Order: sequence, then C-alpha cells, then structure tokens
Amino acid sequence: MGVDGECPRKMTPDPITELIRAPLLHTPANPFHDPRALVAHEDGALLIRDGRIVASGAWTDVRSLDRSADITDWRGGYLLPGFVDTHIHFPQLRVIGGLGRSLLDWLAQVALPEEARMADAGYAADTARRFVRALSAHGTTTALVFGAHFVPAMEALFLAAQEEGLRIVSGLVLSDCALLPSLHQSPEAGYRDSVELIRRFHTRGTSLYAVMPRFALSTSEAMLEVCQTLHREYPDARIHTHINENPGEIAACVAAFPWAGDYLAIYERYSLTGPRAVFAHDVHVTDSELERLAAAGSSIAHCPCSNAALGSGIFPFARHLAAGVRCALGTDVGGGTGFGMLKEGLQAYLMQRVAANGVTLTPASLLYLCTRAGAEALGLGDETGDLTPGKAADFVYVRPPSDSPLAAVLGRVDSLEQALAAIFALAGSESIYEVRAGGRAIRRREQRRPDALENV
Repeated sequence: MGVDGECPRKMTPDPITELIRAPLLHTPANPFHDPRALVAHEDGALLIRDGRIVASGAWTDVRSLDRSADITDWRGGYLLPGFVDTHIHFPQLRVIGGLGRSLLDWLAQVALPEEARMADAGYAADTARRFVRALSAHGTTTALVFGAHFVPAMEALFLAAQEEGLRIVSGLVLSDCALLPSLHQSPEAGYRDSVELIRRFHTRGTSLYAVMPRFALSTSEAMLEVCQTLHREYPDARIHTHINENPGEIAACVAAFPWAGDYLAIYERYSLTGPRAVFAHDVHVTDSELERLAAAGSSIAHCPCSNAALGSGIFPFARHLAAGVRCALGTDVGGGTGFGMLKEGLQAYLMQRVAANGVTLTPASLLYLCTRAGAEALGLGDETGDLTPGKAADFVYVRPPSDSPLAAVLGRVDSLEQALAAIFALAGSESIYEVRAGGRAIRRREQRRPDALENV
C-alpha cells in the first residue's frame, strides 16, 4: 500500500521532524458506511513536523519523503490515533464504583454530594489534576468533559488540561432546580459566569467551551433561555447535556414540561440542538426523536459501561444507525467503570452482542467510535481523530508488558485486524506505552506517576 496522503507543505530538513516506524491502524472513513474504512500497515510510518502529521502510510513510501528525519523505531507495538471521549464527568472521579443503584437514586446518594464538594477550590484543583492525568494515562487526547457547578473548579479543570497538553471541551454546569441547593445558581449568575469563562478559555490553546445545562429536569425555563442566549451569542461553542437515559428520568422531565411531547422537544424549544450539540446516553429514544436528531445533525455520546452499571438499558444502536444519527463513545466515569476508552469499546461490543436487534461491531468500527467518530461529533474532524496528513499528531502507542496475556495473544495473531480485536479485548492503561498530543509526549509508561489513578 502507498502513502495515504501528503501534507502540501514543502519537505525541508527540520530538527523537530520525526519519522516513527510501527504497525499503524486508523479509520479515516466511517466503517458503518465504508467496509474499507480501516487503514492498516504492518510496516507503517508516521512523519511528523511541528506537531502535525506530514504523511502516513507504508514505511518504504513515507521514508522516501524525508531521509533526514530522526527515526523512532516502535516496531513491536501498535500506533493508533488518540482516543476521543465524548462524555465524561470531571467531578465524579472519586465516586467510581457506586454500583447497585439506578440513575436518580445514584445521583442523589452518590454523585451530587461529591459534586457539591467541588465548591472547595483546593479539592476541585486536586481532582482536576488527577482527572486529566487519568485521561492521558488511558490514551485519551481529546475529551468532551461535563464540568462542575462552580467557577473556580472550572478554572482548575481548564488550566490542568492545558498543563497536561490535552484538548478538552467543557463548561460550567447550569442548574437551578431539582438538585442539591448548593448546586443551584440563578439564571443571571449562570449567564454572567458562563460568559466570563468563555472569554477566558474558549479557543484559548487547546480549550473549547460548551454550554452545559445539567439535564432538563434540573433547569427551569429561565435557565434554558440562558443556554439559548449563550448559544446564540457564541455560536461556535458546543452544547452538551443528557437525554433519554432512564425511564424514570424521562417521565419526570416530561411531567416538569407538560407542553413537551418528548424529552428532545424541551431542548428543541430553546434551540439547543444542531451539529454543535452532543447528547449523552439516548437509551430510550422514540422514532420521532431519532428522526429529528438526524435532521438537526446532532450527535449521541453512547456510554455502554454506565448504561449497564446503572441499569439504564441497552443502547438501540441499530435504530440510531438506520436513522442516520451520528454516534461516538463516552466513559461517563462516575456512573461508569473508569477512564478506558478501549474498555468502553469492548463493553459496546458486548452489549450489542446480547441486544435484541444488536449491531455486530467490528474492530474497525470500535476504533472509529473511539477516535474519528468523537472528533466528528465535536466538530474537530479536521483537527484530530485519525492519522491523515495535516492533522494534529495525536496518537497512542500500544505496547503491552511482555509478560501480559495481551502480549501472548499479539504474538499469535495473523492480521492487524485480529491484533486490534485483541487490544480491545485485553488492553488497559498498562498497555499504553506512550501518548502524544500535538506531537508532544504527554505520557510515557516509565514516567507514570503513582497518584495518577491510572488503574481507574
């Protein structure tokens, strides 16, 4: 196979040019539509300059483009794009494992009391540091992060992510009812604080802002109007919230908004749909909502570990695909089982295997859901999500410990697609050897810190 593409910039020797040689896999196209979407090179190469990908493809072809580049030989492992998590709650890091509860009970008894602790700026800052380290330790280079209800906590998150080198999209969580009183803010304060955070962090470095109503049940019509105003005034900001996660939640939302025919109608009334909007979960969705989500170009963050852990249900993947609704993966964190996008991909596969009308997720589709699908959902498909030229050099080098079961399996595989399947089945943070964001190493196995919650 030849070179997958070439950046139009002139090839000249550069001291920060690097040529990485390794087996390479990515999905520049959507495998749900294109059976040839998986691009894989047994002897592959990635040429990087100034933190961006210049070329990728077969070693012999890419090597010929710049014979002066420093070579990094990573044969023995596998090069994948950096993972993109499209739904993860930063304040919930310390409450992972609250099993045996349904959504509303879990929120009241486990998640919300912990989120109230984010009012302590020191506690929030420590959580933010641990949170971003755990993301990078698991190979996540871009994340849509559900934020906190407090401005200092959000400042800590944005600053910690910038220091770590991660690309995050996040925002102040807006709620004024149905939660703990300490998590409520007035619509006026919500607007004022959101504008200040947008001015400070949106499009600054690798940070982007998202307007984040907690969910319809915790937002009055006045607060939803604030969200609408923010989106109108800052149209390039993203929108992120929850929808159709649990039958009890849906019933409560429709009761709170009796004029709404369904959950989505609440957000539609306030112009909170569209191609910039990502909705988490959508397990119990109507056909009408699917049709309208597709027409609006909105995306769904599918969180299979959380859906199973909270007993929310099995995601109707086939119905979303048939309707043309874009889907990616999210770990959720507190309601889920950890930070690993590879584990989330495996759980998506397992849940679909037992679903009444499940989709058989191939290794290619799992890789796509963990990478390019998330980038597309966030409007970052031109910046990250695969290893094509011109994009940021965001990637993960997977190389399991030599005495691990995964290493034994990889020693017997017959194809790169089999290797990818084994990585999804067995790899955890111990197999993430190095993580790069914008070409810079943000995590190396030998440099991992013991306080990074890497095994979460």
